[in-house]
Amino acid sequence: MSDPAQVIEDAVAHALRLAETWTAWDREPIAVEDRIYTPHKAIRRIADHLVDHLAELEARVAGQTPLADHWHASAITTPADLAPFTSEDLDEARSRLTRLAQIWSVRLRALDDERLDRVEGDAWTLRQVAFHLEDTFYADAVGDLSRGRG
Repeated sequence: MSDPAQVIEDAVAHALRLAETWTAWDREPIAVEDRIYTPHKAIRRIADHLVDHLAELEARVAGQTPLADHWHASAITTPADLAPFTSEDLDEARSRLTRLAQIWSVRLRALDDERLDRVEGDAWTLRQVAFHLEDTFYADAVGDLSRGRG
């Protein structure tokens, strides 16, 4: 069975490898399905996704009910999402996402298999929550911009 902490670390590393190319972004939003994406939006959504599920994990471990999800998620594109993506933005993203991945890793590795796999009503197990975060959709939506688009 794969290590759920490593899954999150790998997903964040993948996103940051792609983000290293985003300073070449031409400031044209990238259409994927019925939404648009930009480098800032991808970083925002990755961080929000990690925070959202971390809050869920912590509440459940503490025996509390997780807060309801009220994120606008990728349905909105904010003015900040449309800003140029600079090397300073990359540095900030790297700091933010690697710290979030570390928090996840420390927390998950402190839980035993019984706790990770405990069924609680119709909620995903904590292991399933962690594996859900393996999805790199937001980073992949922007993709590798080192050679431009299309």
